[in-house]
Amino acid sequence: MDLSIGEVARRTGLSVHTLRLYEREGLLASPVARNASGRRIYREADVEWLRYCTRFRASGMPLEEIRRFAALVRQGRGNEPERLALLREHEERVRARIAELQESLAVIRHKVAVYEEHVAEGRAAGLWEPAGSTVE
Repeated sequence: MDLSIGEVARRTGLSVHTLRLYEREGLLASPVARNASGRRIYREADVEWLRYCTRFRASGMPLEEIRRFAALVRQGRGNEPERLALLREHEERVRARIAELQESLAVIRHKVAVYEEHVAEGRAAGLWEPAGSTVE
């Protein structure tokens, strides 16, 4: 089933502008076909690929890496170890970021508990005063 750029935008949550940018930047796994009028024609596989790209971007993968991954996919069989290495490297960065966020969340949870305790006991006045007070 052929899809228009507008349909793909609705299904992926990407703007038409972003879809055109992804195409120009070489981020798609296959070239976008055109109909006789020159309008872009997308396939279900393109929508699936764009969903992966969206997750890659949301997880912090740079456009250059997505471009490299897409180029490897376009080359076809034989470079799967290279693709795997690229994905593993990104996975490690995401895991490190999650660990960092977990540490930050622990600090925030502690501060929430301190504030909840002080507010519940009516001792919230002066919490984290900028000058001359103790920081809790």
